[in-house]
Amino acid sequence: MMNPPYKFIAVEGVIGVGKTTLATKLAKYYKGEVILEPVEENPFLDKFYKNVEGFAFQTQIFFLFARYNQMKSLKQTKIFFDMLVSDYMFDKDRIFANLNLDENEFQLYEHILKFIEKDITSPDLVIYLQASPEVIMERIKKRSRSFEQDISIEYINELSRNYSNFFTYYKSCPVLIVNVDEVDLSKEQGPLSQIIQEIEKPFNGVKYLKPISIS
Repeated sequence: MMNPPYKFIAVEGVIGVGKTTLATKLAKYYKGEVILEPVEENPFLDKFYKNVEGFAFQTQIFFLFARYNQMKSLKQTKIFFDMLVSDYMFDKDRIFANLNLDENEFQLYEHILKFIEKDITSPDLVIYLQASPEVIMERIKKRSRSFEQDISIEYINELSRNYSNFFTYYKSCPVLIVNVDEVDLSKEQGPLSQIIQEIEKPFNGVKYLKPISIS
């Protein structure tokens, strides 16, 4: 194992694409600390997927402060670990706000955000996992989280488009875009090894990878 070229890696992508799996495996490989998003702690999430418009603002604000509190603590955590790996990046909060909030709600959200985002630790590398909406829906069903079973493919389609637009303009750090349509990171070692190989070759800008299964 090489010394990691990055101190803080964030894994991103649409719901169900495999972020937590990859973040956990990378942290284990590099003997680092894994930071997992507190998704299931949000008391509004189940209601949100049943009624997006009715519970969008409550859901968004809960996530905003949960993510803020967790990310703010990383400045101290980084002192004790050679690498941190998170299964989300704070900046993704705005992706969901853009998608789910109405105009007045979004203005209030932006007003809150400008006071807190200065305290956030930014990643040194983002790994953006991509998959088709059909594959994502299949994986959501397989993991059987009760609050996710009302998610529609239309919502996943729109979320995927918002993610793609976001990373088109994201310039804060290098982005490794990994298509995982044809691989299962929870079961296969080969694709993980291919991702690690790319991590250990530092780059600027955007790099693309389509891992293959190795039997």
